[in-house]
Amino acid sequence: MGELRGTHVPVLLERCLELLAPALDRGDRRTVHVDATLGLAGHAEAVLAAFPRTVLVGLDRDTEALAHARDRLRPYADRIHLVHAVYDELPDVLAELDLPLVDGVLFDLGVSSLQLDAPDRGFAYAQDAPLDMRMDQTRGTTAEEVVNTYPVDDLARVLRVYGEEKFARRIAAAIVRERGRGRITSSARLAELVRESIPAPARRTGGHPAKRTFQALRIEVNQELAVLEAALPAALDALAPGGRMVVLSYHSLEDRLTKQAIGVRARSTGPVDLPVELPGTGPTLRLLSRGAELPGEAEVAANPRAASVRLRAAERIDPDAEPAGEAGARTGRTAGTARGRSTGIGGEGRGGGGGTAGTGRGRGADPRPAGQGKTARADRERPRRQVKALHQPSARRRSATSAPQGQDGRRRPGETDEQGEGS
Repeated sequence: MGELRGTHVPVLLERCLELLAPALDRGDRRTVHVDATLGLAGHAEAVLAAFPRTVLVGLDRDTEALAHARDRLRPYADRIHLVHAVYDELPDVLAELDLPLVDGVLFDLGVSSLQLDAPDRGFAYAQDAPLDMRMDQTRGTTAEEVVNTYPVDDLARVLRVYGEEKFARRIAAAIVRERGRGRITSSARLAELVRESIPAPARRTGGHPAKRTFQALRIEVNQELAVLEAALPAALDALAPGGRMVVLSYHSLEDRLTKQAIGVRARSTGPVDLPVELPGTGPTLRLLSRGAELPGEAEVAANPRAASVRLRAAERIDPDAEPAGEAGARTGRTAGTARGRSTGIGGEGRGGGGGTAGTGRGRGADPRPAGQGKTARADRERPRRQVKALHQPSARRRSATSAPQGQDGRRRPGETDEQGEGS
């Protein structure tokens, strides 16, 4: 295994433990937690220490990282299963371990401290090394092969999409010209080539000029976005009711894939014009944060690599489970709607129905903390009401006529949508 290279500070560690606690701290039974990107096991060690009845399933494609993680987690050897696998292989791993459902899942995406700090891995543009960039050095295409074999259009696409590099075409063209003179094999040579391809004014801001190019090549070599796109739904499917998933992203495309994967399951799929939710059409996830959470100043000061992190989390819920009190609320809402339509007042059981409608909303013995049931219900119904309103011409006309003079209906800079997903 050798001596550990580099340092590792887990990102947003306390926040991750706080979000996972309700799912993993079950006094009545053992719980299972999956660390889909084990790395040097900083998050995993904290989970095992905080939750003594939790069993860890740790996945990593990097054999060197697995060896260090196994040594670090030796005190918990009776509660760990460490597997050499990519996180989109999670269903196969769980099947082999005979674990149909899990209670917690953590994704800490991007490059690990070990990979970034090891000069011979080729991830860092500041140190000369062979152009490898494979997280799993036992298989796959290297960055050297990508740089020396991809056509100029494909190279430009990789740099533009994965690196968000606005000089992608210029850099790709320079790479193709240079490799015509001789094969590009070192990270230092590539970094210098990228620096020379970018105009001098642009080199003065935004950090090292080769940063975005190296990021793009790493994502392409390891197929990180394709793997993540398959892994997120698989992980959500494996969550038991009440289970929670936390995702730490460091790239806008990673965060977008995460937002889409959890967002589609946090919305109802039933018809918008029905007063009740049809069985099987309710949301299966509850979002645990409004939009993506960002690190605080103290976190970034203690760990500069946390500066670009975006955290999203969700909890698995049963769409067919109806908490106590919800049935009464639905009855009151339906009665209020019917009565409001017949008298021309009320509606939605908000008071126009009076009597039964008014009492149906709050009399049930909801076991959740005060206000939580109402908030969750409002969050669930808000998108349904908004979409329903779009199909009512009278509502659109009222909205148009009541708009202030000059209002164009477009979102102003800095505004977010109803769900807080402005990021």
